[in-house]
Amino acid sequence: MNTPGPAHPFTLCGARLRALPSGALHWPEAGVLAVADLHLGKAERMARRGGALLPPYETQDTLLRLQTDIEATAPARVICLGDSFDDAAAAEALPEAAVLWLARLMAGRLWDWIAGNHDPGPLALGGSHRGELALGPLMFRHIAVPGATGEVSGHYHPKARLALGGARVARPCFLIDAARVILPAYGTYTGGLATEAAALSGLMAEGAVAVLTGARAQPLPMPRRRAG
Repeated sequence: MNTPGPAHPFTLCGARLRALPSGALHWPEAGVLAVADLHLGKAERMARRGGALLPPYETQDTLLRLQTDIEATAPARVICLGDSFDDAAAAEALPEAAVLWLARLMAGRLWDWIAGNHDPGPLALGGSHRGELALGPLMFRHIAVPGATGEVSGHYHPKARLALGGARVARPCFLIDAARVILPAYGTYTGGLATEAAALSGLMAEGAVAVLTGARAQPLPMPRRRAG
């Protein structure tokens, strides 16, 4: 099996996982690939609502990266952790080519759509539609629940703010501690929440790790707001 790399391996509640440079989470022993916050159709939704006009290529770009990860990991199951579409109308307006592309990716494997706060109701795209999904020691859901263990979630689009070459940059990242992993947004046109934000600092234990996405999955201590 071909696998994308270099990934960051880690263990969560006994499950041996891999944070991929793309922002996807791979669980090889279970044959699972998980992605969060695809936000397909965001350019269409922004144009429809009078927002910024963005090049309408984010759906193709997101699906191409997803196809690459699927081809590399050959998962038996793909779990989309909510906010897979930017809103109900964006899902309905998905171009036929994108619908057929998704159908090809879904063929021959289990596919779970976890409900998110942007997601429409049941879609005509096949797969299983769930509020959350328990697999072995792990619970897959859209929004992290305080006090949960073995939790895999998305929603927050975490980004680590770093000083590089005298400039401040923000990089999408996984957040990992002994109880949970929060995935970065996988979609091409997605913003992010700084890891220093109270919502993330309150969820992640001291000693949590941020794993930056990009050319490689790069772990570092989770950036937090300095006291005082």
